[in-house]
Amino acid sequence: MNYKRPYAKILASRLREPRHLIQVITGPRQVGKTTLVEQVCSTQRLPFVFASADEPTLKGPEWIAQQWESARIKLNQKGAILVIDEIQKVIGWTETVKRLWDEDTRKRRPLKLILLGSAPLLLQHGLTESLSGRFELIHLPHWSFTEMNTAFGFDIEKYIFFGGYPGAAPLINDQKRWVRYIRDALIETTISRDVLLLTRVDKPALLRQLFELGCLYSGQIISYSKMLGQLQDAGNTTTLAHYLHLLAAAGMLVGLPKYTQRAMQLRASSPKLQVLNTALMSAQCDMSFAEARENHEFWGHLVESAVGAHLANAEAVGSHKLFYWRERNHEVDFVVKAGRTLVALEVKSGHKRQVLPGIATFTNIFKPKRSLLIGGDGIPIEEFLKLPIEKWLGS
Repeated sequence: MNYKRPYAKILASRLREPRHLIQVITGPRQVGKTTLVEQVCSTQRLPFVFASADEPTLKGPEWIAQQWESARIKLNQKGAILVIDEIQKVIGWTETVKRLWDEDTRKRRPLKLILLGSAPLLLQHGLTESLSGRFELIHLPHWSFTEMNTAFGFDIEKYIFFGGYPGAAPLINDQKRWVRYIRDALIETTISRDVLLLTRVDKPALLRQLFELGCLYSGQIISYSKMLGQLQDAGNTTTLAHYLHLLAAAGMLVGLPKYTQRAMQLRASSPKLQVLNTALMSAQCDMSFAEARENHEFWGHLVESAVGAHLANAEAVGSHKLFYWRERNHEVDFVVKAGRTLVALEVKSGHKRQVLPGIATFTNIFKPKRSLLIGGDGIPIEEFLKLPIEKWLGS
């Protein structure tokens, strides 16, 4: 695929610096991290070594040293590039990288290092623990509507249903095959390799059930106690909150907090479940694209989740904080906070709602800079998803 994500320009610019910092690229599985790095490295006119630790068994620090030495052998006057994929799966990787990087720095070896990982939470913990001051992060979120439209010709309805996985795009005309790919190559691989293999999870079945529940109720507010009532392998609310945090770090499912100006209320709020890619919902709905389009209730949830995923993926790259708001029977679908700017967003998707729009009440209490209606007689869904969030914040 020749399409290059905008992040390629950022990485290429940093690699052209005489002695750049370690470039760390994180993001969910199948968002094009490896492809982007290979595209950029092929344009740098430098020798490079690409090594991947993405295997069922964990590797040790000696493996990193071997790859590092291979890159050193290829060094010329202008340098060389070493790329290590799924670095978080190497035992003791941070100490080894720190030792080798500092050694090259002292000896003025122009080796440029790129580390990739699909478990941002674990990766960043290792970075801040041992590599402070030596790295820069580039987070690659799920593909946007604009990117899927440019690269694969997706219209808005196809994007809402099939989501933003570039590897799955060629399979959408054979939906059974597409579903198997999403379930086996993405969902199961992410849970088994990026969560269970690398993190202590005492109740794996509960984590899987929580993910399925999150896909079923994406866009809805559910208390942890109500979740426990619907899950078979019951744990406790602390366990559920932790597992939801792990799923968010893997780029699958987040729990949006309620907007409040009091920190204690923020921590105690019930989460609004939100998938980060609508393909995760569609692959488990047992409906064809045509059937889903005719099912107004399900399609409405998909539309709301597509808007929420757009906002949540933008939050992941650090542009704003995302919340919902609800008081008694009044609700605001999404609240975006960027610095001191506050924007309330209501999504009109067509399905019946059990709560009343809360924009007027929220505006009276919090005085947001803007209140936006998306869909219906407001901003068209397609227009909203095509533009970056900063456009709607007025910044």
